[in-house]
Amino acid sequence: MSQTVENFDHRLKRVIKRHSRMRESGIVAKIGKDGLISAYPRRRMPSFPLRGFIILFAAAFLYKGFLLAYLGAATYDNRVTALAEGSIVEQAGAWFLQADPATQTVATVIKPFIPSP
Repeated sequence: MSQTVENFDHRLKRVIKRHSRMRESGIVAKIGKDGLISAYPRRRMPSFPLRGFIILFAAAFLYKGFLLAYLGAATYDNRVTALAEGSIVEQAGAWFLQADPATQTVATVIKPFIPSP
């Protein structure tokens, strides 16, 4: 009899925990293979959006590569140097926009598709 009560208490705690997660994060209804509709708690998203950060990082390299390919290396370096002589925000932008090997690789790949200015 004691084992039965422990199993019931364990199942009851799981049900209460699941219901509280449903109240906090919302409910997702899923239809099983047998046609039964079941309610599950909505999955929590990670606190740090890693996928969005990776997309932003890739877009920044594409942007830098596009600028380098469009303006040319000499003009690009002159503009980054002029930016480095400005305020602290401009200096941070110049540090970010400096031509690194990844940017140069992207620029060489994009160059044939971009008309010169």
